[in-house]
Amino acid sequence: MNKSSLIKELFSNIKTTGAVTFSSRYLVNKMLSFANFKGAKVIVELGGGDGSITRGIIERMDEDATLFVFEISEAFCKNLRRQFPQKNVNIICDSAGNMDEYLHGTGADLILSSLPFSLIPKEARMEIYKKSRSNLKESGYFIQICYSYLLKFQFANYFQCIQTAFTLRNFPPAFIMICN
Repeated sequence: MNKSSLIKELFSNIKTTGAVTFSSRYLVNKMLSFANFKGAKVIVELGGGDGSITRGIIERMDEDATLFVFEISEAFCKNLRRQFPQKNVNIICDSAGNMDEYLHGTGADLILSSLPFSLIPKEARMEIYKKSRSNLKESGYFIQICYSYLLKFQFANYFQCIQTAFTLRNFPPAFIMICN
């Protein structure tokens, strides 16, 4: 899938992608700088999109780690499978709310998300928060890119400690919530 097809998919499904453009390299690097990949064996990405965060994760993760990428757009999933054919990368064309069906009780060390929570219906959003918390190891981190600081108050219902970072070097500027 070429860049113009990815952009067409981005805009034609704005309610599920929740973005006007893909995450900048700077935003991806800043987000991933908060994650400790050393020794992380199970990593989950919520919202694979064009693969910019996926690529950054794969560059940083240990060779024996497994990555589960959840994406609901079939077009994005096909593109992700072409880009990342590695055996330890699982592209899952399903809702993040079903992650426990794929993790089978194995806790995640890291959950990295760019899901547009502000656009996801409340019931589905709460289910994803709940599943993220219950599938995250006690020492694990949930790291979220978002465009509204108000999401911090929703995350506080599921995570005890939340740190925030902000970057102007993305369009639009973005917050990063680091939760555990």
